[in-house]
Amino acid sequence: MLFPDYRPRRLRQKEAFRRLIRETELGVNDFILPLFAIGGKGVKTPIQSMPGHFHFSIENLVEICRQAYDLGIPAIMLFGIPDKKDLLGTGAYSKDGIVQKAVKTIKNKLPELAVITDVCLCQYTDHGHCGIVNGNTVDNDATLELLAKTALSHAKAGADMVAPSDMMDGRVAEIRDTLDENGFSHIPIMSYSAKYCSAYYGPFRSAADSAPKFGDRRSYQMDPANGLEAIREVTMDIEEGADIIMIKPALPYLDIIYRVRQEIDLPIAAYNVSGEYSMIKAAEKMGWIDGKKVMMETLTSIKRAGADMILTYFAIEAANELLKK
Repeated sequence: MLFPDYRPRRLRQKEAFRRLIRETELGVNDFILPLFAIGGKGVKTPIQSMPGHFHFSIENLVEICRQAYDLGIPAIMLFGIPDKKDLLGTGAYSKDGIVQKAVKTIKNKLPELAVITDVCLCQYTDHGHCGIVNGNTVDNDATLELLAKTALSHAKAGADMVAPSDMMDGRVAEIRDTLDENGFSHIPIMSYSAKYCSAYYGPFRSAADSAPKFGDRRSYQMDPANGLEAIREVTMDIEEGADIIMIKPALPYLDIIYRVRQEIDLPIAAYNVSGEYSMIKAAEKMGWIDGKKVMMETLTSIKRAGADMILTYFAIEAANELLKK
């Protein structure tokens, strides 16, 4: 099909035509909103590195969850900021931990909103790593029991889904076995399957106070240069019992989302991470871009690459834009 017999612009002339042939539709049902819970009362502290986001005490967290639910956003991803940290990250699996308390309250007030919990130790350890430290290394196998214990505590609190983000080998199987053995075989696992060791996490680490106190996370998070390894990681997690697999970050790894989409038929989540969010917000503040248009184009690109759902700090803002149409 060549010009002049074929003229692609014929179907671009009218908005009605453009809508009729649109290949990718972004919708509110695609969004998962990440939120940060913290102790205290009446707390709504701005996160300086992520304009428009806050640390919420539980009663204020419920209000932002209600706002998301009223917009039609189906789920949130919950991160906790503990009052204190220690070597073993005990706040992660305490029945009275901040996430456990927040889950109970949200599910009591908004039972239809899906609450997904991040399962990791980094926010809770005094060294900032995602597992038990042995010398200057993270002990993979010793960490698995604590991750499973954390996931179980979330399920007992009422979480609808757990999402291990630590990147320890074998953690999906350990969590699946622990949930099943304790009567939670119905709880799905969204695994951070291909989580890259990315500089795009900077604003989040500031928000969650989770930067490692020594070294970095290259020994357990993936090398940004690798693509085939992502397929192996995803395949392993599926074999261990993951129900949804996640690619993180999203925007610099659209090729990975696409490649994984060609390989598997499980639902794929993509995390539009803090650095992606904050760069757009910063450029918008400087007047260099139309922030709302760039936001929608970015989210559409993630969906077009093959993601079934998108974790994004833009969820409420994007939902409001979609509902204007």
